[in-house]
Amino acid sequence: MFDIRWIRENPEAFDQALAKRGYEASAAKLIALDDSRRSHITKLQDAQERRNAASKEIGKAKGSGDDARAQELIDEVAQIKAFIQSGEEEERKLIANLESAMAVIPNLPHDDVPQGADEADNVLLKTHGDRPTFSFNEAPKEHYELGEALGDMDFAAAAKLSGSRFVVLKGQIARLERALGQFMIDLHTQENGYTEVSPPLLVHGDPLYGTGQLPKFGEDLFKTTTDHYLIPTAEVPLTNLVAGEILTEDQLPLRVTALTYCFRSEAGSAGRDTRGMLRQHQFLKCELVSVTKPEDSLSELERMLGCAEKVLQKLGLHYRVMTLCSGDMGFGARKTYDIEVWLPGQDTYREISSCSVCGDFQARRMNARYRPADAKHPVHVHTLNGSGIAVGRALIAVLENYQNGDGTITVPDVLRPYMGGLEKIG
Repeated sequence: MFDIRWIRENPEAFDQALAKRGYEASAAKLIALDDSRRSHITKLQDAQERRNAASKEIGKAKGSGDDARAQELIDEVAQIKAFIQSGEEEERKLIANLESAMAVIPNLPHDDVPQGADEADNVLLKTHGDRPTFSFNEAPKEHYELGEALGDMDFAAAAKLSGSRFVVLKGQIARLERALGQFMIDLHTQENGYTEVSPPLLVHGDPLYGTGQLPKFGEDLFKTTTDHYLIPTAEVPLTNLVAGEILTEDQLPLRVTALTYCFRSEAGSAGRDTRGMLRQHQFLKCELVSVTKPEDSLSELERMLGCAEKVLQKLGLHYRVMTLCSGDMGFGARKTYDIEVWLPGQDTYREISSCSVCGDFQARRMNARYRPADAKHPVHVHTLNGSGIAVGRALIAVLENYQNGDGTITVPDVLRPYMGGLEKIG
């Protein structure tokens, strides 16, 4: 959501920023909707002033014995009252029209975001570590080949239960997934300064509107018959913890994390990543959310990226960090870093974490503010979110990077305490 006053004062800058994201100019349309709203409000104010004046004139007319004039004024006040009542409903409609038009427009990119159309235009920021080398001669296997051979990754059973894009994990691989999630949440709470939260997995529509999933991306959500939605990411409940709140300055930065299942219909991914666990309807993810003062949000993005990177570094995985171009960023983001882990079975990099700063975009939708110590009026906070990290994809990365020639999987050192000291799966 945007500040319409800023758009009125900066229409060219607004349209140029949208053009950078590949969207058509919208300032003129939004300003026209706001003009209609303002014009109508002026008419209502004029009517209210006339009603007040006419009401006073009624008393004077009655006092002077001019009953005819008094009746004329009484009739006029009744007409004005009816106009105001219908006019207030019209005002709500005009406000809703403006808000609906702004609600489907994406956030504006930061000036330093590279311009581009899609992932081919993303810019390499840095790499960490080296690609693994293997002692066996055969090509490294993909995660589903390894998991199925071990008997602990069953897609057929999942399809029988739930259909495609689900998996049943068993035995040591199920334990490995649990170990990864516990390792991540412990790292972020014990070393990275986040507070653990266990949020609901079902939310109403308002929180999804607040973080930008609704109304534009409703088709990617699972909705229940009770008007609840399964969360597509823990970003939704975590960020909305501050919805409608006015925080004090000393409450910021607010950093929270949650390890939850996430649910997505993957409506736009037909035919993509149909084998294995890369793109599932249900997956486990450790989410990071920060709420900050406006002047601190960019530095917080760098900090959040470092927290997500630390997970992969401790797991001993090779990865690279990409700065997303304007055309590849998510709807609510102003700037995004993607961490892409190396998967030797696929012989390519795949996204495993995405860290974004949203500025006040979500805060305006949620009406989340804080009161600066030296200010009279509250201002909107800035919000950030990031994967710290996607557990399912981390499981894929561990299986493929730590595979052995005999089909076993070496357990990374940092996970062994969570695996009862187990050093090898298989």
